Amino acid sequence: MDILLNDLIRRYPGIADLKEYVRTTYEVILESLKKGGTVFTCGNGGSASDSEHIAGELLKGFILKRELKDELKNQFSDKFGEDGLKVANKLQYGLRAISLTSHPAFITAFANDVDANLIFAQQLFGLGRKGDVLIAISTSGNSANIYNCILTASIMGIKTVLLTGKSGGRCCALADVALKIPETEAYKIQEYHLPIYHTLCLMIEDYFYGKRS
Repeated sequence: MDILLNDLIRRYPGIADLKEYVRTTYEVILESLKKGGTVFTCGNGGSASDSEHIAGELLKGFILKRELKDELKNQFSDKFGEDGLKVANKLQYGLRAISLTSHPAFITAFANDVDANLIFAQQLFGLGRKGDVLIAISTSGNSANIYNCILTASIMGIKTVLLTGKSGGRCCALADVALKIPETEAYKIQEYHLPIYHTLCLMIEDYFYGKRS
């Protein structure tokens, strides 16, 4: 873990002050996943893409293959023969992750019929459980739908991580952990968000599927 974290700071010295916040974020996510929790992500615009990206790295192999154990492969083979083995040889272990930007039918219906500022909060309220984690991304820290989602998470006993910019906005006071990039322009903030969440995904993958597995 420390190797990956130190490498992040070596490559991006501009966020050296966030090192311990990244470590804390890792510990919060890891604790949830170890207990069978789910990582939820959300964001708007470019941050919506980051939300999808995080979920994608957790749901499949990132830099490790995450191959099924032989015992499980044998179950596929014993029940479905060659077809089962073909599937088992390509499946990868995944970590529970859901991007709340991924349901366009729900999002457009709820935004139209109820309130666009609650599109993430409503999904989290329906899908989330105590002990889960929410990674909310807002470069300003003031996005209404992000604020409402973090607020809802707090009531549900869901830990919250905010990826944001220098000011942190009003969301910062609600989040359990806030990673505030020392920049004010959205694109510069997002340029730092990516290596941070990549490193978090690498650290988590290494814990579950690295040499210790």
